[in-house]
Amino acid sequence: MSRSLKVFLFILVVLLIFPAISLFKWTIESKRPFQLMILNKTVPSLERHNHRSFHWILNHEKYVKANKKPYSYRNDYFGFVPLRPKRDRQYEIRRIRLDDIIDMANEYDAAYFIDTYGVYFNDWYQAKSNERRSRKIYGGLNNNDYLFLKEMSKRKKLIMAEYNFIGYPTNDLERNKVEDLFDMHWTGWTGKYFKSLNSTDNKELPVWVVDLYKKEYDLPWDFENGGIVLVNNQDEIVVLENKTHLDFEVPYIYTEKETMDEYNLPYQLSYTGWFDIVLPGKNRVLASYKIHTNEMGDSLLSTHFIPNEFPAVIQSPNGNPYFYFCGDFSNNMVNPATAYFKNVENVADNIFFSDKPTDKREFFWSYYRPLITGIMNKFAPPREK
Repeated sequence: MSRSLKVFLFILVVLLIFPAISLFKWTIESKRPFQLMILNKTVPSLERHNHRSFHWILNHEKYVKANKKPYSYRNDYFGFVPLRPKRDRQYEIRRIRLDDIIDMANEYDAAYFIDTYGVYFNDWYQAKSNERRSRKIYGGLNNNDYLFLKEMSKRKKLIMAEYNFIGYPTNDLERNKVEDLFDMHWTGWTGKYFKSLNSTDNKELPVWVVDLYKKEYDLPWDFENGGIVLVNNQDEIVVLENKTHLDFEVPYIYTEKETMDEYNLPYQLSYTGWFDIVLPGKNRVLASYKIHTNEMGDSLLSTHFIPNEFPAVIQSPNGNPYFYFCGDFSNNMVNPATAYFKNVENVADNIFFSDKPTDKREFFWSYYRPLITGIMNKFAPPREK
């Protein structure tokens, strides 16, 4: 047998053995019962991307429902539920009913409000989510949602929420009540990084963003580089283009030392998803965004009273375990099959993502997964023996 063939066979055996051992370790690990209420009103496709990465964590850590069955990303959530076959465009809505709120607050150990933006006519019936804003089918935080959160907070149960929790299209009354409950305030501004601001080349750039800019400034949309778009609830828009307004085109998350140690998070990491700008009140700021503007960018932000540093993760300072993620943290692309391999996260940086600042996959493996896993570990009961 030649040396090269021996090397090949050795590599082949290694590639087969290690995944098999990892799968076996995951299989024999004990389950962890934890009753979770998950809400996602923004589910315009059967793939349910907005919450699948959270279910990856539930499966990987072997969290199960009270009946010991694993969580299903298709069924185990409240909100907008697409029905098969997709071509029929049928759906159902799982709402929090007023009569059920007390029982639900007693039943569930934790709640995670992943997205309340909703589903709109263009999203669902025409599958054109980047087109102009259209009529809402379902979305926004409502009074029953608020009452459920209030009851969970009274019981000092874990509550997690993220980007667009109280943003558009939630009405002012519900928004104000939730802000008072959790001592936080949404400024009305949301933003996102786009790898290219060229409206012809980048199909991910929403048409309504370009139209809004033209309407507000009466100027053509002639941006070419990557950059950050900031939009206000009152239909204002600010565009920060790389090289013109930015020293670094991608926003970065900077994490506090204590938080880094507690959740095994990096100090600095690029972030390419949607985010919102909130005032944290008396909440603890665990991590912050920074937009690296130059002098011209600073001037543009100042004109609109927008800070270039603002919270990314906040936590309640009192005994109520409340966490708010000021970004679209759970919207990640991750292969669900990898959840069934113990310690797969230890090799993720060699297999699943690159070190490029614009690589969206790193955020899941280096930030979202350890953060959510760490929070859940603090408040969930130990594994079964």
